[in-house]
Amino acid sequence: QVVLVESGGGLVQAGGSLRLSCASSGRTFSSYGMGWFRQAPGKDREFVASISWSGGTTYYADSVKGRFTISRDNAKDTGYLQMNSLKAEDTAVYYCAAVSAAKRSPGPAAAIYDYWGQGTQVTVSS
Repeated sequence: QVVLVESGGGLVQAGGSLRLSCASSGRTFSSYGMGWFRQAPGKDREFVASISWSGGTTYYADSVKGRFTISRDNAKDTGYLQMNSLKAEDTAVYYCAAVSAAKRSPGPAAAIYDYWGQGTQVTVSS
């Protein structure tokens, strides 16, 4: 069992930055690939970024490429999403998710993930 807890969300003006954290407890964090997803009101949950268990492979949605950076610190059992140049359309609840590295590599398909956090709200004012 892995428990994921997101933090760092809030209200920010367009063009600003936020850093989300995803703290993990339970099984060894480094055994899991990680992803970030978001869901805006009235919309489906969408993929944002993913990172392999080692941090060596990352993948981004086109909508955030060049603005967001995913990273992780396995020594701290924590993953991160640095969000720069935020836009109003980035407003959503952001979720982190974990998938066993022994199972498969992380990616944009939400169905592959084994564990999810409760989400943190990000609101970007224009």
